[in-house]
Amino acid sequence: MTPGAQPGFPQDENFWQLAVFFGAVTLLVLVVLALSWLVGPKHRDPATQEPFESGVLPIGYARFRFPVKFYLLAVFFVIFDLESAFLYAGAVALRAIGWSAYFEMVVFIGILFAALIYLWKLGALDWANRRWRQAFNQRDIWDARRGHPERR
Repeated sequence: MTPGAQPGFPQDENFWQLAVFFGAVTLLVLVVLALSWLVGPKHRDPATQEPFESGVLPIGYARFRFPVKFYLLAVFFVIFDLESAFLYAGAVALRAIGWSAYFEMVVFIGILFAALIYLWKLGALDWANRRWRQAFNQRDIWDARRGHPERR
């Protein structure tokens, strides 16, 4: 350590490598942007601005709002997907990490299972509208949808 330097603070002689790296990255980004501007197409036809989905022409407006249920489902998927990734890593290294980690994984599964039960009881996993479910549970609508001959 050089005299007067603070412990844990990077020294000036180590900064040049980092500065060269950042300079090279910045130069590379600027070169790629300049080349794309120089070589890229210059015309602005209306057809080039439209989305192209495998040869299928777009129908309707693409920017409509999805119900919150789809976002909730995506969040639930991410949570339980991460759970499986953590459990797989723990299962692979189970002999190396020992019994304490096994019990920690059991507690982790228990917490996520309790969260799943809570979400189920809260109704966050129900996809059907409450009014539709109530109507569907009534006998005449149920029979009319199934098409029983005595109710026609």
